Amino acid sequence: MTETTIKYLIMNIIILFLWQFIILIFAKKLNISFFDPTKKIYSQKNWEHNGKFYTSILHINLWKDHFPQHIGKNGFSKKSLNKYNNLSYEYINEFIYETCRAEWYHTFCLSGCILFLLINQIFIYKLLFFFLSIIINLPFIPIQRYNRIRLNKLGIKYSNKSKNKISNV
Repeated sequence: MTETTIKYLIMNIIILFLWQFIILIFAKKLNISFFDPTKKIYSQKNWEHNGKFYTSILHINLWKDHFPQHIGKNGFSKKSLNKYNNLSYEYINEFIYETCRAEWYHTFCLSGCILFLLINQIFIYKLLFFFLSIIINLPFIPIQRYNRIRLNKLGIKYSNKSKNKISNV
């Protein structure tokens, strides 16, 4: 590798991380209402078949836990759902909003693919960073959508439990 090639490679890596970081800042700064799960973009689609698409076609349960999750300050971890039985409907609902935020983030980061096609003059770098951007972001989108479907089911269950408690009082 020549010195120019190494500099060009390093420049692309820096741009990739900066792109991801800038979009992360936007995702954190946007009002939570921007990520309303009732918006059409976040709502469950017919082709998802209530999550069955992810389990039977993508076999998401085999690979989703091998991907890292970003947990910021006061962030949400899907592992906390398994540890605590005292989840509230409000907590689950807030978690659903966070899956929308994460989906938006990774979807928007995918636009970096186009950025790398435009800025790179060397064809191999166009391809390399185009696909790297896809590999880094694309798997997280179905993970968020699948988790949101599961959280919606859990939210309905908790909502029904709290209604039963109120009616039994």
